Amino acid sequence: MKFKFDAVFYYVSDLDCAVRFYRNVLGFKLHSRDYVARFYLGAVLFELVPTPDSGKLQGKGNARLCLEVENIQDSISELRAKGVAIQDAETKENGTLTSFRDPDGNEVCLWQYVR
Repeated sequence: MKFKFDAVFYYVSDLDCAVRFYRNVLGFKLHSRDYVARFYLGAVLFELVPTPDSGKLQGKGNARLCLEVENIQDSISELRAKGVAIQDAETKENGTLTSFRDPDGNEVCLWQYVR
């Protein structure tokens, strides 16, 4: 059996709100939009998909997206300036980690490797 990567996606309760967050707050470039919204992060396809039950996800989220950054403190400051409630950075064995949630409660992590 051979596998080929397709996409990572989040279910969202309000597609317009989610697109605004990922585009305007995080700076993701919208690639295309129909029933779902598609963004590329390098070679990775990231999609926002309306929740199938038409209900709210109730702030619980359904996945974790981890993004590598070059300077985690600068990233934290920039997101806080945009009104994002982001945690203080935690030092780990091989880097530094922080996280925040999108409007549907999906966790987004920022990671800075020790180099």
